[in-house]
Amino acid sequence: MVLPALYLLISAERARSMRQTVMLALWAGALPLVHTHTFLALGLFSGGYLLGRLILSPGQRRGVLLAYALFAGLFCASFALYQVPVGAAAYPSALCAGMGLTLLLLDFLRVRRKHQALVRLQTIETGLAEHFPKAGGMIERDYQAVICAQCDARRLLETEAAARQSDMADYYAAWTHQIKTPIAAMRLRLQGEDTPLSRRLSGDLFRVEQYVEMAMAYQRLGGPSDYVIREYALDPIVRQAVRKFAGEFIDRKIRLLYEPCGASVLTDEKWLSFVIEQVLSNALKYTPQGSVIVRLEAPKTLVVRDSGIGVAPEDLPRIFEKGFTGRNGRADKRASGIGLYLCRRVCENLGHTICARSRPGEGTEIRIGLEREAREVE
Repeated sequence: MVLPALYLLISAERARSMRQTVMLALWAGALPLVHTHTFLALGLFSGGYLLGRLILSPGQRRGVLLAYALFAGLFCASFALYQVPVGAAAYPSALCAGMGLTLLLLDFLRVRRKHQALVRLQTIETGLAEHFPKAGGMIERDYQAVICAQCDARRLLETEAAARQSDMADYYAAWTHQIKTPIAAMRLRLQGEDTPLSRRLSGDLFRVEQYVEMAMAYQRLGGPSDYVIREYALDPIVRQAVRKFAGEFIDRKIRLLYEPCGASVLTDEKWLSFVIEQVLSNALKYTPQGSVIVRLEAPKTLVVRDSGIGVAPEDLPRIFEKGFTGRNGRADKRASGIGLYLCRRVCENLGHTICARSRPGEGTEIRIGLEREAREVE
C-alpha cells in the first residue's frame, strides 16, 4: 500500500495548483487506512512532502501550512478513533513541523538574497541579463527572458527616438542659420529708406529676428553649455537691449524711463541681454499706451515696469510655465508662451532669479535678481 501512496505523492509534486495537491494527498491518505503502520508511514511522507512545498512554492506558504495542520489533525483524529495512541501521530507531526521551520528559514534566506539582487538590478541600465540572480526554475527563466526582451525593445525605441530628436534639432539649427541671410538682405534694403512704410517693415523684420533668436535660444538650452560667466557693467547690456526697441517706442509713442544702473554683475552678457529683450518685448506687446520704466533696485534687482493691461491674478503664478499664454495670450493670437519660459530657464542657469507682479489694468512688473556668488569667474 505504500508504493501507490508514494506514486500519488510524486504525482502531487508535479501538480500545478494547490487544489490538485490537496485532493491527491487526501486520496493517498484514504488508501492505507486498513493498516496503522502504513497509515503512519503515509503521514510522514505526506508531512514531508507538504513541508517541502515551502521551498518549491514560496508564494503558497499559507495554503501549505493550513493543509499541513489539516492533515496532522486528520491523522490524530483517525488514531483516536482506532484507539491508537495519539502520540504516534503527534510526534512525527512535530518532527515534520521542526524540519519545516528549518526549511522555511533556509528558504527565507534564499528569497532574501534574491530580493537584494533584484533591488540592485533596479539601478542597472544596461547588461540586465548578466546581473540577474540564478533562476530557480523554468518559470523564473521564462520571466527573465521576457524582461530582457522588453528591455531590448525599450532600448531600441529610445535609440530611435534619440535619432529623430537629433535629426529635428539639426534641421531647426540649419533653418535658424539659413533664415538669417534673407533677414540681413532685407535689413540692408530698408536702411536706405526713411518712410512710414519702411519703419513699419523694419519693425516687423525686427519681430522676425526676435522669433529666430528665440528659436536658437530654445535649441541651445538643451545642448552643451554656452555660458561665459564674468563681471560685466550692467548699463551697456541694458542700453543695447533698449536700443533695439527704440523704433517701436517712437512709432507707438510709448515713453521709456530709463535710470542708469551704475553697477556691475556676474553674468553672461549675451544671455542676460536675451532675457532683457524678451521682457521688453512683452512690455511693449501688452502696453497700448503709457510708459515702460527700467531701473535697478536694491539688492541688485533689475526692474522692468510697464503701464499695460496687466495679468489676471489666476494667470500670474503660471506665466513662466512652458506654453502658458493665459487670458491675454488667448486674446493675442501671436502669443506662444515660450518667451518668459526661456527667461526663467536662462535665469536659473545664470544663477539669477525672475518673478512678476501685476494687477489687471495697472501694468506688470518683472523683477530680475542679479545677485550671484562670485565663483567660476572667467
